[in-house]
Amino acid sequence: MTRRSCAIYAVGIICAILLISGIGLILGQVFRRFIHNRLKKEIVLVEGSRVFESWKTPPPPVFMEYFFFNVTNLDAFLKGAKPEVEQVGPYTYREYRYKDNVSMVDDDKMVSAYNTKSFVFLREKSVGDPAVDNITTVNIPAWAVMNKVKGSFFKATMVSIWMNSLGSGLFTTRTVDELLWGYEDPLLARIASTSPDVEKDFGLMYKKNGSNDGEFIFHTGRQNYLDYGRVETWKGQSSLTFWNSNQSNSINGSDGSAFHPLLDKNERLYVFTPDLCRSIHMEFEKDVEVKGIPAYRFTPPRSVFASKEENPANEGFCVTPQECLGTGLLKVSPCRKGAPVVASFPHFYLGEDRYAAAIGGMSPKRQHHQTFLDLNPTTGVILRANKRAQINILINRLPGFAKTRSINETIFPVMFLNESVVIDDVSAARVQKLLLIVTLVSNFPLIIVGLGAIMLLVFIILLYRARKQKTSTEEDTSYSPVNDKEKEDPQNGTYIGLTAKMDPQD
Repeated sequence: MTRRSCAIYAVGIICAILLISGIGLILGQVFRRFIHNRLKKEIVLVEGSRVFESWKTPPPPVFMEYFFFNVTNLDAFLKGAKPEVEQVGPYTYREYRYKDNVSMVDDDKMVSAYNTKSFVFLREKSVGDPAVDNITTVNIPAWAVMNKVKGSFFKATMVSIWMNSLGSGLFTTRTVDELLWGYEDPLLARIASTSPDVEKDFGLMYKKNGSNDGEFIFHTGRQNYLDYGRVETWKGQSSLTFWNSNQSNSINGSDGSAFHPLLDKNERLYVFTPDLCRSIHMEFEKDVEVKGIPAYRFTPPRSVFASKEENPANEGFCVTPQECLGTGLLKVSPCRKGAPVVASFPHFYLGEDRYAAAIGGMSPKRQHHQTFLDLNPTTGVILRANKRAQINILINRLPGFAKTRSINETIFPVMFLNESVVIDDVSAARVQKLLLIVTLVSNFPLIIVGLGAIMLLVFIILLYRARKQKTSTEEDTSYSPVNDKEKEDPQNGTYIGLTAKMDPQD
């Protein structure tokens, strides 16, 4: 066997090995399973893991924008007219968040932490000065007190007298700073003098700058990657006590800061939100791209705040059968000390049309008012997010308070917030590098098949050239006559030339 033949056989054998092994690896998903198992082990909330430090101190900047609704026809509204409001904002703050008092629990199966947040005002991203700009809006402390005592004629009468003497009306005009971070309310101060458990100060974000929502215990994901970041307990409780069903009181999902890797479009993501005193779910909407990184967009569907008629599972969120609101609203008074606070999406987005129609100035738009999460499906990393929520007050006629006689029941918007984040360039580069490694490892069998295909092509070329050369050699070694006599010889076509014998005598 010649060297050339050996080379051809060797190429053929290598080609067969590459193609068979490559196709076998593809069908068996060996490398894909390997890299996915590696991700499940790497993305866990334990010391030294790839994500632990960024989970404790997220690097991308978070911005909190506040938009207020300024009442423009207060006198007419108090006489029964439709309220008109003007949106004022944003007042933007840089939100610094980090996990405090982090400690491992139950042999690294869980981790305890406090979500601490602080806010710094950004003048260049705001419409004005929060210390100067005034907003006319619902007097929330007054409505909270009136709702608290409406069942008692004596208490209602006393509160009504105090309000008249203190000049506390149904609406108030305050600066943005006061509405957000707190001010001393005269009615609350009067009540606090006899009831020490009552705070005399009020603010929508009162005591929330530099504070936390209580202790969370999270699953690290070591036992099951699907549990990565899932909340086990909040404030020592594995379920809530605000609502009227076990399902409504369940604490489901993460706190919104971490999601498990290897996401599926068909799964439902749960997020527990202390501000709403409940868990909500999000569903896949569409594929997007953030800084060149592929992502799945998840968003809360209409069913999250649907009425009990539209979604019977939400019946547990009714404070009482008589206080069950329509689609798009959630009354959170059980966790707001009885205050008639109602949560919704901004401008009553995804709510019944009647709520937006009842307030002049409402214009719900998905682009500006939708809550969404853009998550990389391979790593579960948050690439972009917008959490949007609106605070409303339920105002209506209350027995014992003459000032409310002309008030029609209204879900009155006070403020909405937009908490947003986009992955920073450094973190994006790390994610892209990790995705490149995952892609290369996952597609390594394809590379093997590709090499096998190249070797197959080389094998075919070598076979073709060898066959061509063999044909050429056979043609070169075939018989041909040496002279004209040979051509003309009738004897078997053979002519033997003999030299004449020399006479030895010559």
